[in-house]
Amino acid sequence: QAQLVESGGGLVQAGGSLRLSCVGSRRTFTNYRMSWFRQAPGKDRVLVAASWSGGRTYYADSVKGRFAISRDNAKNKLYLQMNSLKPEDTALYYCNAHPDEAGGPVYWGQGTQVTVSS
Repeated sequence: QAQLVESGGGLVQAGGSLRLSCVGSRRTFTNYRMSWFRQAPGKDRVLVAASWSGGRTYYADSVKGRFAISRDNAKNKLYLQMNSLKPEDTALYYCNAHPDEAGGPVYWGQGTQVTVSS
């Protein structure tokens, strides 16, 4: 069973930066859309940023200009550089792998907590 494991979360003051990492194991994720989702307490899980295998990226309006998603297919890793963090960025951040071809399994990591203090 393939796995995704996130790291890099923590407590940071508003205006600070964090870099989240996600490493995949037991399979390669080259032909997957790799994404970061987040879920704040009492709220739905929402898409933050996505990276398609062809190079296209997507950012939620709330993080545009502050967050940057990147991937290293050779290392099976996904990153999220988060700058100018705000208290409203506080959430559990999840790594997600969705296959380019329909019908394949979708993978989730266990999440890493990001807390931004004001």
